[in-house]
Amino acid sequence: MFDAFATRRNRTLSLVFLVICCASGIAALVVGISDNPPGIALAFGSMTALVLVFVHPWRCAKQYALLLCASILGIVVFGVLHNVFEGVAGEAGSVRVLQVLLQGLGVVAFLLAVLVCPPAVLVSVVGSIVMLIRGWGRPTRRQQVGS
Repeated sequence: MFDAFATRRNRTLSLVFLVICCASGIAALVVGISDNPPGIALAFGSMTALVLVFVHPWRCAKQYALLLCASILGIVVFGVLHNVFEGVAGEAGSVRVLQVLLQGLGVVAFLLAVLVCPPAVLVSVVGSIVMLIRGWGRPTRRQQVGS
């Protein structure tokens, strides 16, 4: 994760992706994401840029495969957490502070499951494919040492 800020080139590229993330996020808020395909596309673009802020220096398909596993697991876990938080918040009707807190956690879990994890899946699949293609034909480190 810190490779994104290790060199001047990586810092610059991370800053560009961060600016794209913010611009797309603001545009999504202006357009609106409630049943609005352009707004939803802008929100997904914003989250994709946010994921790219941290993963653009990766040069190994294994890192992207790990991100893919974590993203798929994140969709499931945050989806279940959203339902649990909403269910418990409905049962905690008498304690208003607890109900509001659990509803807020439910919203955060929902947004993570719907807006952050799917773009991370997309980035990890594309990154894995690109790194596998780039690595084809190159001798591995083990093959170079053995020669």
